[in-house]
Amino acid sequence: MWHENKIKEYIKVHLTVDRYNHTLGVMKTSEELAVRYGVDPAKARIAGLCHDCAKNFSASDLISKAKVSGEVISSVYYKSPQLLHGIVGAYIAKELFHINDEDILNAIKYHTTGRENMSTLEKIVYIADCIEPARSFKGVNELRELAYNDLDKALIKSFEDTILYIIARGSIIHIDTIKARNYLLLGNRRN
Repeated sequence: MWHENKIKEYIKVHLTVDRYNHTLGVMKTSEELAVRYGVDPAKARIAGLCHDCAKNFSASDLISKAKVSGEVISSVYYKSPQLLHGIVGAYIAKELFHINDEDILNAIKYHTTGRENMSTLEKIVYIADCIEPARSFKGVNELRELAYNDLDKALIKSFEDTILYIIARGSIIHIDTIKARNYLLLGNRRN
């Protein structure tokens, strides 16, 4: 089973101060949203705490650890290796922190891209990463309000904002983000 203090010790060493503080914000926000949407707050808290545990790894470390985890590395990941930090984070959570709960591991794994048919915990960690208290981008307050009122609408808005941001930067959009958005728009909503 997981031990929160051991995880905090690990991430404090492996993350920048700003990223560590962001992680604590995601942990707290995930827990609040879990209470709101009837998900186990302890699971949300741990998933939020672990979500960025691989965030500060180098591109080569992310690729090599993703390969060790058994992940198939597509050309999108070679072009944008930081997308792998969720996959590698889930691997670390399982191997180092001994977390075997698939919902927690999937929430960590997909917090960057989203995916079709996300569990409520996956949605919570994804959106908590966007709206935790230290986030201050244009539209974040609207997104926060949506997140506490309609999780799926908040996700759709977040996916759309992310897609537009990635297009503006001329970067590659991960297909899972598009599929996640389309899945919700096609009426596959849980709440």
